[in-house]
Amino acid sequence: MNYGYVKVAAAIPAVKVANCEYNVEQILTQVYAACEQGVEVVCFPELAVTAYTCQDLFFQETLLEASELAYMKLLEATRQLNIITVVGVPVQHRGALYNCAAVAFKGRLLGLVPKSYLPNYQEFYEKRWFASGLDLPNMPVYFAGHTTTIGRRQLFSTGTYTFGVEICEDLWATIPPSSDLALQGAELVLNLSADNDGIGKHEYLKSLVSQQSARCLCGYVYAGCGFGESTQDIVFSGKGFIYEEGQLLCEARRFDLEPQLLVSEIDMERLRHERRMNTTFATAAARAATEGGYTLTECNLIADPSKFTLTRSINPHPFVPQGRELDERCEEIFNIQVEGLAKRMVHTGAETVVVGISGGLDSTLALLVCARTFDRLGLNRKGIVGITMPGFGTSDRTYVNAVNLMNSLGIFIREISIAPACDQHFKDLNIDKRCHDVTYENSQARERTQILMDAANQVNGLVVGTGDLSELALGWATYNGDHMSMYGVNASVPKTLVKHLVAWTAHNMDDKNCAITLMDIVDTPISPELIPTDEEGGIAQRTEDLVGPYELHDFFLYNFLRFGYTPEKLYFMACRAFGEAYPPGVIRHWLREFHRRFFQQQFKRSCLPDGPKVGSCSLSPRGDWRMASDTDAGAWMSRCDQLPT
Repeated sequence: MNYGYVKVAAAIPAVKVANCEYNVEQILTQVYAACEQGVEVVCFPELAVTAYTCQDLFFQETLLEASELAYMKLLEATRQLNIITVVGVPVQHRGALYNCAAVAFKGRLLGLVPKSYLPNYQEFYEKRWFASGLDLPNMPVYFAGHTTTIGRRQLFSTGTYTFGVEICEDLWATIPPSSDLALQGAELVLNLSADNDGIGKHEYLKSLVSQQSARCLCGYVYAGCGFGESTQDIVFSGKGFIYEEGQLLCEARRFDLEPQLLVSEIDMERLRHERRMNTTFATAAARAATEGGYTLTECNLIADPSKFTLTRSINPHPFVPQGRELDERCEEIFNIQVEGLAKRMVHTGAETVVVGISGGLDSTLALLVCARTFDRLGLNRKGIVGITMPGFGTSDRTYVNAVNLMNSLGIFIREISIAPACDQHFKDLNIDKRCHDVTYENSQARERTQILMDAANQVNGLVVGTGDLSELALGWATYNGDHMSMYGVNASVPKTLVKHLVAWTAHNMDDKNCAITLMDIVDTPISPELIPTDEEGGIAQRTEDLVGPYELHDFFLYNFLRFGYTPEKLYFMACRAFGEAYPPGVIRHWLREFHRRFFQQQFKRSCLPDGPKVGSCSLSPRGDWRMASDTDAGAWMSRCDQLPT
């Protein structure tokens, strides 16, 4: 495997009904093409050797002999190929005929998996021709010149991953065989199908495959019959999908008259991480292990790294909603934040909140959440106390945006300069104001937090925190300064998503003046504004110059937290995701910095205020992430240092 990726394929060949020699020639053409692309396992449709629509010809010895002979030729032709083939073929056994998936590698027939559930309703009559393999125990069978095993309770291992097989209707069963296969260790499921088309059926099928791959925490390859099957009463459009834990990686073109070969990569490391994390899956797997009855057949497949190329796309902004889900996802995120704050206010009896408004992204999002919360609770927005606290680094742009935003939202505005208090503080501690070190910066952040806390006490209110997930991951917060609040509504919202949510709000509001202010905030360079402004009064301190691009760090954070990826894999994925936007050396530098900061700054996350989880990642010590504050990061840093420059 390459960084845990396994290249798989779903093949939809051209067929001629009952012409087994032609069908095997078409199958071989696609096997050769898959092999050239470095595919490790290729799945073909149900009964691909004969075609699915042979009907009563399955009673004919001529067809069955031709099918077996043609499959023997397929085995011989693939003897030197480094690829596993899974092909649909009818198999006679003990006076019954079974609809089977034949699994083979380098001319060796590894096993025959019969279909468990035979549809015999509406347009389907499979019980007329085939016997169910549901109760058939694993037993030896002689087929196509090989003695092998027939039975549904089979798994196959390449030495690096394990896969299992189910056939078409099996997926539609109340408890699909793939559920048992996954609990017995299958990380990849292959489905040989002959599902016909009907209005609305395609989307329903996709939902089935998506949900089953998600429920089983597995990769799922689905290959359906296409052009060439009989259209006497039904039509087959050539359905093909490759899913990974509910995520669609690629899909066949429907109603295409040409053969298709879908190729993508399943991330086995991701699936294994998900299974390790999911205690429900582990409990079910442990229970299933006591049942036994499954055989494991091994083959010595060794992937050729020289043929590996990653064809699947990698999302550079995994936290940001995409496509049609944009509006729905953004609305959902806001509602989670609003309900979290609303419950805290109702519980404490507070009718006032205090928010520090800087004119930056995080405080803007927090203020928008407060405004919507007050509307939801039927409270006057004047109960929102927005405090702007200009200091030595406050620019004209952020100050004006802060005031304009508060005015547009109709909240109560206070302005308290931190300069006099900080000057006194510097004097008390004998601090040279010309030395813009960490003490100089943090004293300002802590002064602002003190103002917010005391102002909240004045009005019997809550301090709403503005810090986001990205800052918590990097430790980019002053301990007991902006690190602290009474409820942090942005605690699990990363910076890239904060920016997106503010822009989305601007695009969906009627107040055009407010929208203009919001978009200018989005376009303003991210800065804590703790260093004096430049000669023109502009921002002199830019966060991303100091800690690195947030889009890179959010990419690292998501994949590090969700899937436990190694530095090597994060580097590989980031280089793919960001293309030429960041040279490899830049990615390596900031990846190392991400790991250094993440481990070093855990102590700030160990005492976080409450705040709602909105997505799949959180760093709350009461939620998703628990880590010792004094963890040794040597193993991660060493691997970062070994990355290519």
